[in-house]
Amino acid sequence: MSAPGTTAPSARGRRELAYAVLLCLAGAGLACWAVTRTWSVEMTARGSLPPGRADRTGAELLPWVLALTYVGLAGGGAVLATRGRLRRLLGLLLGAVGVAVAVGGGIGLTEAGVSRQWPALVLAGGLALASGGAFTALRAAGWPAMGARYERRAVPAVEPGRPAVERGTRDAWDALDRGEDPTVS
Repeated sequence: MSAPGTTAPSARGRRELAYAVLLCLAGAGLACWAVTRTWSVEMTARGSLPPGRADRTGAELLPWVLALTYVGLAGGGAVLATRGRLRRLLGLLLGAVGVAVAVGGGIGLTEAGVSRQWPALVLAGGLALASGGAFTALRAAGWPAMGARYERRAVPAVEPGRPAVERGTRDAWDALDRGEDPTVS
């Protein structure tokens, strides 16, 4: 039994992994949502007709930001499936993507005629994504990897002349679990 103030390394690693993934996904998701909102409304005069209205989303003004949020969402999920150096490299990539998304939010804040709330949320989402990526790059070494049940195992060879499966349904299922073909006699 561990002391009340300490945590087992594997439990701490799982918790850190969960925090990093959630931070990446939440940041990318927030930025993705905010960049698809209406950032500006342009009114154009049309003579004696009522003025024309053109709503412009952040994705129309800065289309690369939306693409980067998709990369952030995919990368946040990929942190779970990777391990070792690849996970750390993915963390660096997510950090860079987060910084680029935050820059897009900053650009939106400086544009004239753009509402300030949506670019500010893109900026916040980009910073959260960058933080999750940096945390992954720095701390991923102690995090657990996916279980071995997700990895491909070597299939044992069947002895020639011996049927792959004896009689019975249970034997057929056991043969399938071993990687043998129960239809081969």
